[in-house]
Amino acid sequence: MSAVTEQRERRDVSTAQELPAEERARMERAFSVPRARFMIAIPIAILLLLWSFDGAQLNFAKLGEGSANMVEFVGRLFPPDFSKIGTILALLLETFQMAVVGTVLGAVLSLFVAFAAASNIAPKWLYYPARWVMNIIRAVPDLVFALMFVSAVGLGPFAGILAMTLGSIGSIGKIFAEAMESVDRGPMTAMEAVGASKRQVVQYGVLPQAAPLLVSYTLLLFEGNVRGATILGLVGAGGIGLELTTAMRMYDYGHLSAIIICIIVLVTLIDQGSALIRKRIT
Repeated sequence: MSAVTEQRERRDVSTAQELPAEERARMERAFSVPRARFMIAIPIAILLLLWSFDGAQLNFAKLGEGSANMVEFVGRLFPPDFSKIGTILALLLETFQMAVVGTVLGAVLSLFVAFAAASNIAPKWLYYPARWVMNIIRAVPDLVFALMFVSAVGLGPFAGILAMTLGSIGSIGKIFAEAMESVDRGPMTAMEAVGASKRQVVQYGVLPQAAPLLVSYTLLLFEGNVRGATILGLVGAGGIGLELTTAMRMYDYGHLSAIIICIIVLVTLIDQGSALIRKRIT
């Protein structure tokens, strides 16, 4: 095997030597690491990290001192109390249903927004406002949206669904747009050359290429919405979150442990199912 490797290296070297000097220099510049910039970036990154450590008050010694309290807290969670398993499963089912509806609505609306936020599709007068809208939505926490919709439609899962839908536009809409921007420009150019309309270019030149990524990102959005629905329940937006908060406030650690275990099982099953689907589409 070493002899074969040596022959390949000699052939690569001889091929490189046959190239014109200008072409060889261009290739060296393309594949060489900009060492000067790299050496400047390292100390800047280190200083930024140290500054962030100081501002965030990172203290591993304090964590070590409080580890006994952590062990004590975890110990209180055992044994789990499954006496209210019917209530837990009913609320988990509601959480799952919220995530399904929120993901479908969020993905559909995000797809329309992504068309306006993809630089290779949308004109600039539409591209920048769409990006700004997504940035604003992404900057607002989902709990704020949940509180807003709770005040509008009252307590319950409907408020949580609306919050997840709106929050999805800011997060997954940007990813959808970037997936469309990353497609091969060749088919689009060929279709434009033969007189295809903008709709045809998007329908036959962009979406077929971006479809696997769009489906994969939608599944990731669904996984995130299942976890997010458990948090939205903290403000009365439906799901298992309110029951989780009540158990913590009542110091009912056995019930709290049972809820956490059921959430872990649900999230694990969804993750495994999504992974299988992603393997089949990629």
